Amino acid sequence: MVPSVERFHVATDVHDHVVELRPVGEIDIATVTAFRAALWAAPARPVLRVDLSGVRLLSAAGVRALVATHLRVRARGGELVLTDPDPVVARVLRVTGLHRVLPVRCSDRSRALPDRDQGLPGRAPELVACAA
Repeated sequence: MVPSVERFHVATDVHDHVVELRPVGEIDIATVTAFRAALWAAPARPVLRVDLSGVRLLSAAGVRALVATHLRVRARGGELVLTDPDPVVARVLRVTGLHRVLPVRCSDRSRALPDRDQGLPGRAPELVACAA
């Protein structure tokens, strides 16, 4: 059995108005404590963005952690935004109805022109609503 520390980790980027978390691995009962700790340790900013592109599994425990974080962030006047969910994770968001509570966005890399600012350091890709 692979220890949960090796199965899951979270990277954090802090900017002026946005904190971006990038969890990688499976969010289940074995890893949800680390996920929740990363969510709650994020510095207060107007937007907390969670990039779900590296998450292969989102269990009910992970959904509960997202809902609790949404309530906590909203209470301080911020917004929790989910981005780039894997198709399996997008299905969980749809089935649970979480896509109706939290904004789910996808990077708009396909519409970007080659000379746009996609390659510039410090510039985040544009985000558009995606079918979660």
